[in-house]
Amino acid sequence: MAKLDQTNQKILRELCRDGRVSNLDLADRVGLSPSACLRRVQELERSGVIAGYRAVLDKAKLGVGFVAYVTVGLNRHTKDAQEAFERAIARAPEVTECHNITGAVEYLLRVEAADLGAYKSFHTDILGTLPQVNAITSYVVMGSPKDDRA
Repeated sequence: MAKLDQTNQKILRELCRDGRVSNLDLADRVGLSPSACLRRVQELERSGVIAGYRAVLDKAKLGVGFVAYVTVGLNRHTKDAQEAFERAIARAPEVTECHNITGAVEYLLRVEAADLGAYKSFHTDILGTLPQVNAITSYVVMGSPKDDRA
């Protein structure tokens, strides 16, 4: 793994802010020569610290106006039930994140839909029909003052 000294941490912060920054500008921002900066970025990529680059999309311009976090409890606590649930969720384009969590329920989902009606259809017609699901609780996102996800 690449050494995460202060300079590498600066590089990572800058790349998280703008993954398309040129090497020349990145080097200037972190106080390195372009060749030294490029070597460090390549080492961070080679070692897997930088796993990839993504585009940050404007969801509103894509027609997504509704976001909810949804907790899901399963009726059986077996590996088969979890795997069946995870396969079904993998096919649901509305689910942008699925996390197996600890606590009173098994899963936390991030669900994005065009509007409340589209979310209701997902909730009722997809999530509500899965035989493994015992409990569903929705938390509607009203605003996101901080969201550092890429």
